Amino acid sequence: MIALTTTDLTLSEAALTKFTQIFSEIEDDVEGIRIFAQPGGCSGISFGMGVEEKIADNDLVRDHDAFKVIVDEGTIPHLRGAEIDFVNKGNGEESFVFNNLPKPAGGGGCGTCGSATSCGSSN
Repeated sequence: MIALTTTDLTLSEAALTKFTQIFSEIEDDVEGIRIFAQPGGCSGISFGMGVEEKIADNDLVRDHDAFKVIVDEGTIPHLRGAEIDFVNKGNGEESFVFNNLPKPAGGGGCGTCGSATSCGSSN
């Protein structure tokens, strides 16, 4: 187990509060929340989260009071410097979002988000 630092990944106060609430309602044998990357999405990588019961020796882990954040060593290069936030838009519309994701090398797969001319930029 390797320490996950705030340079690697941070949680907003809203995300920290929501994760604490979630983990107060689930089974004791769950170690924490695993953040993972998988092929797909505009930039070639999409991210997900799930509860984790086991921590591997090469996982990066940050221990919060009520839960742990767990990231495998293959995912961390895609997340380094990112923030996980929790957004509640009302009417049951709420989700975790990843902010400040590193720009993918070589551009994105669909020519929009994450590409050489990134979304919202005035290049």
